[in-house]
Amino acid sequence: MSTGDRHFSPPNGGDLAPALSALREHLGELQLPQIAHRRRAIILFEGPQGAAKKFVLKQLAAAFDPCHFVVHSIDYDRREGSEGHWLARFWRNLPSAGHTAVFFRSWYRRVLEDRVLGRTAEDSVARVFDEINEFEAQQRDYGTLLVKLFFDVSADVQAQRIAQRRQSPWRSRSADDEFVRADDPLYQRALEELRANTDTRWSPWRTIDADDEQQAALAGLEAIAEAWSKAMPAEPPQLVVAPRVA
Repeated sequence: MSTGDRHFSPPNGGDLAPALSALREHLGELQLPQIAHRRRAIILFEGPQGAAKKFVLKQLAAAFDPCHFVVHSIDYDRREGSEGHWLARFWRNLPSAGHTAVFFRSWYRRVLEDRVLGRTAEDSVARVFDEINEFEAQQRDYGTLLVKLFFDVSADVQAQRIAQRRQSPWRSRSADDEFVRADDPLYQRALEELRANTDTRWSPWRTIDADDEQQAALAGLEAIAEAWSKAMPAEPPQLVVAPRVA
């Protein structure tokens, strides 16, 4: 794998830890022009439970300046019906200039888990897709970089990871809450429609194979680094000096 002319993948079978360390350092460097030029960015971490999203998020958190990014963990919001449009809580959490908003789960849960669990009416799904595409197009028009990562995991690996979580008394409840199998036909159908309707020119999906956590981290961070290197200015901002008054 490479970002521009930077290469991070070790030889086949090599240790990934040094590659991840180098990639984290590179991401930290790429964040500097974003901060200096006051550019906004959004990163989505989507995918079923047990798809290594949190492992990759921890790698990203170790790379970025914590003063310039915030993570929003999105759960089902039982109050949203009384608080206006369902996208309102995402509008409230959009990044300010020079900052990145990371959504650990996002507005897409409305057409994934919430749909599979019967919380989203089927006759509203087409409208939800339209609203999502319009929302993301507005971010693009405002100059915000949007990176959408979907972490794909096999049902067997997912089951192994969820079983490990259930062994911990501190994590067993989170492992059972709203659990949807990756190979659930309803989930697969919802995912197929999501990709068909929201893989747009202005905000394409990047699919990450998450069966191996470290490989997923390397692929996910490289996708972010590639997007940053293309979107962020290569030169520092020019200092504008006021002319002297004679």
